[in-house]
Amino acid sequence: MNARAALQTRLEQGIAELGLALPAGAVPRLLDYQALLQRWNAAYNLTAVREPMEMVTRHLLDSLAIVPFVRGASLVDLGTGPGLPGIVLAIAAPGRETLLVDSNGKKVRFLREAIRALKLDGVRAVQSRVEDVEGRFDCVTARAFASLADMLGWGGHLLAPDGVWLAMKGKRPDDELAGIPPGFEVRATHALAVPGLPAERHLLVLARS
Repeated sequence: MNARAALQTRLEQGIAELGLALPAGAVPRLLDYQALLQRWNAAYNLTAVREPMEMVTRHLLDSLAIVPFVRGASLVDLGTGPGLPGIVLAIAAPGRETLLVDSNGKKVRFLREAIRALKLDGVRAVQSRVEDVEGRFDCVTARAFASLADMLGWGGHLLAPDGVWLAMKGKRPDDELAGIPPGFEVRATHALAVPGLPAERHLLVLARS
């Protein structure tokens, strides 16, 4: 079996374990994204994960685990890095306006190339600090990007009145809950089982109170 076929098998098994039904063509595009990330990573050091199979688990499947919780017509991904989970979500659950935000110029250059190469409609990348971004979004995503207090302090203005904020964490961040700024509340906490990943993963769903 060639390398890409092995990655595809792993990805498809993981998608099945997550119980997801992705649009036609999503799996090849996710693998194209992984291949592009791997290629750029050699020169630009965009992620500490270097091994392709590990990228499928730690990047693709980890991001796909939150697909059932994403909703609304617009999404902003804060501290997206090389597009996690933002690009993965744009491929797996297309059709919403998506803004990818990172302060690192190298990462944003990669994001723009990925958007072009993967023909991701309605997706744009901006190099900015979170607090300088403008707009209101139905869904805000942030993957292990900062404490809940800092995340909401810097980016709370981006959440639409009835929007949801999806904070991706490792261990359940009980010690961070007291720091949630006034005007926001935790609606739900989900323990995520990411196929092939032994580490703990949690998703906090926050909203305006």
